[in-house]
Amino acid sequence: MLDIQNLNAGYGEMPVLRAINLTIGDGEIVSVVGSNGAGKSTMLKAISGIIKYNGSITWKSESLQDVKAHTIVKKGIVHVPEGRKIFPDMTVVENLMMGGYLCQKDCQQNLDKVFALFPKLAQRRTQLGGTMSGGEQQMLAIGRGLMGNPKLLLLDEPSLGLSPLFTEVVFGAIRTINSNGVTVLLVEQNVYQSLNISHRGYVIETGRIVLTGTGEELLNNQEVKRAFLGM
Repeated sequence: MLDIQNLNAGYGEMPVLRAINLTIGDGEIVSVVGSNGAGKSTMLKAISGIIKYNGSITWKSESLQDVKAHTIVKKGIVHVPEGRKIFPDMTVVENLMMGGYLCQKDCQQNLDKVFALFPKLAQRRTQLGGTMSGGEQQMLAIGRGLMGNPKLLLLDEPSLGLSPLFTEVVFGAIRTINSNGVTVLLVEQNVYQSLNISHRGYVIETGRIVLTGTGEELLNNQEVKRAFLGM
């Protein structure tokens, strides 16, 4: 579905990504893991059209070079950003409908799917987003992304700042989302959890891909164990 070749990107004169090569097949969960500042979020911003880049990003064999962010959403690529970025003074339903601005007849159906995935959101549909816990806000951010009918869901640090209980809920939801036919590109510092649910993974260090393999292969890799799992 997505093919990235020789991707270079950064901010102003500061390069962040250097010669990134990455592919995502239909129906996969692919993780990109690495430490804070390694370039994971920058890569997602390049894919979703938020920042400029050099190199090639193709979606179903169509170049995304210079394609506007809102057009990339229409093509089926939806980005759930780090830090959730919900609207604190809007209710749960209002936040979700902001993500469903492209939907027409299927908006209610999409709402029903989100509420089935996250029953807690259904219980709190009239609650203001800013009054919810971090875990609940993360559910809301993912639900808002799902309202856009993504074919590829980009998830940036979905477990950041969450309790172990909410982390389990979020990763369980990612599995369910994928089983329902959505391809997932997952960026995470929680290496064990992310690789445990991934078909394949990439390890990024200082803007470069240094390792790749199946989720199981990377979890058993001695370098990964030393660097990220404290083993």
